[in-house]
Amino acid sequence: MKGLALASHLGPTVAVTALVTAVAWSAGRSPTGCLLVAATILTGHLSIGWSNDAIDAARDTIVNRKDKPVVRGLVSRRTLAVAAGLMLVITVPVSLANGLAAGLVHLLFVACAWAYNLGLKSTVISWLPYAVAFGGLPSFVTLGTTHTWAPWWATMATALLGVGAHLANVVPDLADDLATGVRGWPQRLGAHARLLAPLPLAAAAGLLVIAPAGPIGLIGWLALAAAAGLLITIVLWKQAPFLVTIAIAGVSVVALIISGGTL
Repeated sequence: MKGLALASHLGPTVAVTALVTAVAWSAGRSPTGCLLVAATILTGHLSIGWSNDAIDAARDTIVNRKDKPVVRGLVSRRTLAVAAGLMLVITVPVSLANGLAAGLVHLLFVACAWAYNLGLKSTVISWLPYAVAFGGLPSFVTLGTTHTWAPWWATMATALLGVGAHLANVVPDLADDLATGVRGWPQRLGAHARLLAPLPLAAAAGLLVIAPAGPIGLIGWLALAAAAGLLITIVLWKQAPFLVTIAIAGVSVVALIISGGTL
């Protein structure tokens, strides 16, 4: 069980599930509806995380990635592959239980992530699955709640968060990726990837705080200040963990909810 938990990319999985569920609650979903949203995001993310570690097991072993449970012998590649496939099957009806349109949007999210795991991560368009997948999350919420598409600024902001997350997530593993032949967009950028990552993240935070109707208010300005501090952290801290990106998203989403902004 420990191996499965570690291979699920637990931090990002829990964070994204919590943030999307919080947005669904702020958009007017019932408690039961919020539980369904959480189950949808969780099952999709589990299939993505487990498939990622299963597909990359051989590559991770070559570079001796001790942070990977397969390399540490905590779980087998076959177990991860079976678990990922099972969760992929489960997430289909769970997604569609949110409504046909919302369910299809979430399944697009999952399909983009699987496409990334299966090979797009090694191409110059490795950023595209992140942009499309994360850009669809607001509409997953609104289509399942009010049966409308999310406003443009929410879609653009989450797409930018996805691109920034892609850059920040890859930076710590650049050397290992290059050693095993992974040549995605961040790997081609090299050291410039860490410096570029704050740009889409800053734009995303700005959109989530400034674009909704009404004045920015104290909460909005505080959120922008906090996001700026986190962006500086990414520039100065070479490891630039994915969780810093999640923190920026969290600050922006919480500010949106507290200030009364809605999708």
